[in-house]
Amino acid sequence: MSMSEPLLIQIVNEQLPAGATMVMIEKPVKHPAVYAADLTGDGSPEIAAVYEQDGQLMLLVLTFIAGKWVKMSLTKGMGYGVTLLTAAQVTSTARNNLIVGWQIGAIWSKLSVYEWTESGLTDLAPEDMVYSMAEIMDMPGQHGRDGKAEIALWVHDTGEAYRVDVVRWDHQHWVSAPDIYPYYFPKVVQYYEQLVRQHPDYPFYWSYLAEAQYRAGLWHAALISVQKALSFDQPYPSRAALLALEQQIKQAVGHHGHHERALTWLYPVSVRTTNGTKWGYMDADGRIRLEPVLDRAEAFQPNGLAVVESRGKAGIIDLQGRFVVQPVYDSIYPFSEGRANAIDAQGFNMIDEQGRVLTSRAYPYIGDLQDGRAVFYESIQGQANTSEIRYGYLDASGQVAILAQFMAAGDFQQGKAVVQTKEREYALIDQRGHKLAVYPYAYVGPLGEGLLSFQQELSGPYGYIDEQGRIRIEPKFNTAFPFKNGRAIVSIAEDSNWKYGVIDPQGVYIVQPSYNDIRDLGEHRLALGKAIKAEEPFLGSVYAIANADGRRLTKFVYTGVEDYKHGLASVTDGKHTFLIQLNGQPAEGYPRVEGAGTLEVLEPDLIRVFVQQRLSYVNRAGQTIWKQNTVVPLRPPFRVVERQFNPNPDYFVYYPQVEGFSSPAVEKDVNTKLKAMSGIKPIPSDQKLDYSYTGDFDITFYQYKLLQLQLTGYNYPFGAAHGMPTMVYAIINLDTGEMYELKDLFKPGSDYVKVLSDIVGEQIKNDPQYSYVFPDTYKGIRPDQPFFVTADALHVYFAPYEIAPYAAGFPTFTIPFAQIREIIDTEGSFWRAFHAPEPTLYHP
Repeated sequence: MSMSEPLLIQIVNEQLPAGATMVMIEKPVKHPAVYAADLTGDGSPEIAAVYEQDGQLMLLVLTFIAGKWVKMSLTKGMGYGVTLLTAAQVTSTARNNLIVGWQIGAIWSKLSVYEWTESGLTDLAPEDMVYSMAEIMDMPGQHGRDGKAEIALWVHDTGEAYRVDVVRWDHQHWVSAPDIYPYYFPKVVQYYEQLVRQHPDYPFYWSYLAEAQYRAGLWHAALISVQKALSFDQPYPSRAALLALEQQIKQAVGHHGHHERALTWLYPVSVRTTNGTKWGYMDADGRIRLEPVLDRAEAFQPNGLAVVESRGKAGIIDLQGRFVVQPVYDSIYPFSEGRANAIDAQGFNMIDEQGRVLTSRAYPYIGDLQDGRAVFYESIQGQANTSEIRYGYLDASGQVAILAQFMAAGDFQQGKAVVQTKEREYALIDQRGHKLAVYPYAYVGPLGEGLLSFQQELSGPYGYIDEQGRIRIEPKFNTAFPFKNGRAIVSIAEDSNWKYGVIDPQGVYIVQPSYNDIRDLGEHRLALGKAIKAEEPFLGSVYAIANADGRRLTKFVYTGVEDYKHGLASVTDGKHTFLIQLNGQPAEGYPRVEGAGTLEVLEPDLIRVFVQQRLSYVNRAGQTIWKQNTVVPLRPPFRVVERQFNPNPDYFVYYPQVEGFSSPAVEKDVNTKLKAMSGIKPIPSDQKLDYSYTGDFDITFYQYKLLQLQLTGYNYPFGAAHGMPTMVYAIINLDTGEMYELKDLFKPGSDYVKVLSDIVGEQIKNDPQYSYVFPDTYKGIRPDQPFFVTADALHVYFAPYEIAPYAAGFPTFTIPFAQIREIIDTEGSFWRAFHAPEPTLYHP
């Protein structure tokens, strides 16, 4: 439920004893000490309020039971006022802690961090946890945000100086959080930089600035500041303390050299240019920090590294934009436990965060490092000269930890993994490969809280066994997912359709199997899916949010739901995208964006928006911080303008329109053709399609008078294993509006079909990169073969499945113009459109 402040005050006032008054918090603006948050983890908010009666402060917590608000707890406060009342996930990601600042002096407050227990509220903060100012948020450390809030405590010292530390709850104790310093202390640095500008002769501000710069990782600047502090006749806090700080700073400078810690987290952005869409990075304020010159840029991972692509190859950069791994790989997977898989022509290689290749050779496949082990496989010679795939495990050093011997192998969890040893036999092994248990079944799934799904026959139903192999839940399900938090999603067959439910470890239904889909969203929440069309369940579902017991918190209103993260989940109703709280209701203070997609909170005031196939960033007020350009200027007066076609929620196309032609008729003709080539056609707006279609475009070549546009599409029939991509090129003369075909490149009467067919045939025969082409499928090119051009070459391509597997995409063959120069019509309109005439030399 969503509650305004007047409603909260009304509810609390009805519960106050006679003579009691609600306490007011003075800063940052005067407001009553009342706050609503889910303190018990049940998805419904409690109301906390502080009131004063007979000089005693009391902390009241109310909960909603059986249609009315009742007192859940009443706790004595301390001091004479309240400076802070809020809630955050400090000790756990499962529920909020109630946080109160009790005023015990003019500039001092005692912090209380309450946790709800069976006996009521328990204050986990020690008596000496005092502050003058405090900030509470989930701050990113070396490995990003962990879902729990840290607390920055500013404790007044002298003048306007404060001692600052960042603390967190860790294994039943409060500890400093030095991994957060690089994120938080730049703010402290800015505070003291302002003070030393105002008061350059106050030694204590220089010493606090040096300390803040040191913690922020600005060691060279810190060294200058500490030496400035030492230059005063009466340094503060003492000469000995400053000399010790100076020594620490010098050690940091010596250890790290000139490479100071990156303080600014960066986020990928794309810019449409005349050379295609290019990627770079911005900071949280929308300032471009790394220029958009890359072919592709992934998000920075928690270790401060990002996978990028340049000139068709993948590499890794750090937050300064330096290549840690040069762009030489075909692709690179995300890091897991400090290791990533880099794929080249030889196969998979394991690399570390410095880019070192750890494996002694490439493998056909390596999985993510999980629990210190990574699955790999290799081909082993079997009987009758056949090769067989066998799985094993590598360790974090890239060495073989368990030999390739298994028919199948799963990831390790808590030192155990499930492998298939032979037909109708699986085993549970430890990290050395020793068998802990053997299971004589046709299939055994991954571990989940001590239970494993299994099938007695491959075509039979699923049940669950324990780690010793004892049957705990008899086979009766069509699907059976791993247990998590005492719950497992299963399905049964009903009238030829599968219906999903949720069971407990005894096999008892917590959620009856009556849904078209169920998804575990994390943080003890489920998405229950009801078929959009009961007679056609493959068309998808509309979702309601439920708690872990299946109690619905919303109606069936969401067409898309993402996992919960820090108490928020991104949802869309098909028309808008927004964030919801654990109770399933829209989160106040966050934007509502038009269109279907996802939102992700990256910083306190930075939200990633991926809606209608486009990336942008907004702040919490919904104001745009950055979005991709929709107009690409060419030579005046020409420009390419991005348009949208969205007649139906399942049909969305970005298509190009070219403006600037001298003839309106030519411009209309060109743009009509572009719309048709992009998939713009009559689509019903008032009915559910049985497929989805998305389309986009890019400028892939622009030279002299020639503009080349790549038009791509993806048609996905609902329920199919995959969709079918399409790709066509519009190659336009900007002077005449003519769109060129392959024949237009060649001299009239030349047998370009045979010449090109022979060249492509030789490439398939002799170039190993085309070994994926189906044998005997290539019969030559067609006169109207799909193609595109670059400055120095012609490229012809084939559709998926035409001559190669679907996974090969669009097999493309490059033919340098120099190789076919004799048949190119160099005086023709096509060639001259992208080759300026040679300057005429004047001879008197």
